[in-house]
Amino acid sequence: MVKEGTTDGGGVRRVHGGEVTVTAVTTVAPALPVQEHRLPLSNLDLILPPIDVGVFFCYANPGVGSAAAAALKAALAKTLVAYYPLAGEVAANAAGEPELLCSGRGVDVAEASADGADMRDLRLGLPDESVEMLVPKKKAGVMSVQVTKFRCGGVVVGCTFDHRVCDAYSFNMFLVAWAAAAHGRPAPPAPSFRRSFLAPRHPAPPCTAGTTLADRLFVPVSRAPPPLPGTAAAANRIYRVSAADVAALQAAAGRGRTKLEAFTAHLWVLHARAASRRGVGSCCMGVVVDGRARMFPDGAMASYFGNVLSIPYGTMSADTLLLRGGGAAGACASSLADVAGDVHQWVAEAATGEHFRELVDWVEARRPEPTVARAYLGRGEGGECATACVVSSGMRLPVGEVDFGWGRPAFASYHFPWPGGAGYVMPMPSARGDGDWVVYVHAALEVVEAMEEEPTVFRAVDSGYMFG
Repeated sequence: MVKEGTTDGGGVRRVHGGEVTVTAVTTVAPALPVQEHRLPLSNLDLILPPIDVGVFFCYANPGVGSAAAAALKAALAKTLVAYYPLAGEVAANAAGEPELLCSGRGVDVAEASADGADMRDLRLGLPDESVEMLVPKKKAGVMSVQVTKFRCGGVVVGCTFDHRVCDAYSFNMFLVAWAAAAHGRPAPPAPSFRRSFLAPRHPAPPCTAGTTLADRLFVPVSRAPPPLPGTAAAANRIYRVSAADVAALQAAAGRGRTKLEAFTAHLWVLHARAASRRGVGSCCMGVVVDGRARMFPDGAMASYFGNVLSIPYGTMSADTLLLRGGGAAGACASSLADVAGDVHQWVAEAATGEHFRELVDWVEARRPEPTVARAYLGRGEGGECATACVVSSGMRLPVGEVDFGWGRPAFASYHFPWPGGAGYVMPMPSARGDGDWVVYVHAALEVVEAMEEEPTVFRAVDSGYMFG
């Protein structure tokens, strides 16, 4: 349902080739009333800072635009019955920690027009010039949506959600359910909000403070080192990586290495090149690991809605990385396989059910103090300045299933220009369904330059790739 009190928009923002004008904003509530209650965030939700994540989908079919917003809002109201936390708000509990107020407030949906622009004019590779205008800035609630119609009849659907409430895996479940409701398909299995999956153990297993993997990967905010001065200017980009280049990286990484491990190793070496130019001695690289299948291999958490993440990382001197990864000109360089082996080692260490249970206990012992992942802090092993980047796989983004009745998207990507000093890189499957990757990059300018100097791997995204 659409709540009373619909407000007019009127905001105008420039997009390459024209303007995006918000013409109306409505608040879509669940189709059935929600009895107001509070839902605690889990201990793994509490390790996330208050940041928002965006995702957008481009639909190029002519004639979609005129009816898109109404169809999406009707389907959204139905979907929010099962996904009612997305229609709520984040509020503080008595201890000052965030928790969910499931109030049925609803989701703000902005309708926008880019009538002076054609979707082919979008320079999606430069998201600050294009995507920034198409993905809403959330002002209230847990989630917001923007539906932008173009002169050509195409539509872009952008969503922003509070990362403290759910991770990409969870939001993917919602997207599939929303598309199914719009398309008239049967609803997928309902989400689970069963916090007992992530309850701390009582009593917690004994451990020596400072010796657990959780201690090495996370730190209470009060003990975190202060931000380092002179943080490098950051840039936002969206690239494509061909299926052939993905396969070549995996082959170079050696037997038994995943595509993501190979990609991360390659990115780590590129950061070393950038670090050496800036005179920074160390490079820190992290990878987001999902713990659902690790904690419950039987699939019991397959429908769990929330955050089940950890962020293992490694640090290495730039010189060593360049030597090991084959990036040092004139040096007796080793292969990418050596660096990929390092990535595999520290990812595998965290990819266990025991680590996630330990992390739940670790947070419980320190509540209500917030914590931060060490991978984001930009520090080497000795506390020295380091370039920092975290890779979060979006390869489960169900691009082909986000069909609201207009066919599969022509293009899709996450949008995460977050305010932290560390870089953030998110690969996901191309909407073309051909094995290519689309990679969202938030990184220091020197890192972006290192990516774009290569003749392969990180390639520009243009309209020909979207509509070809």
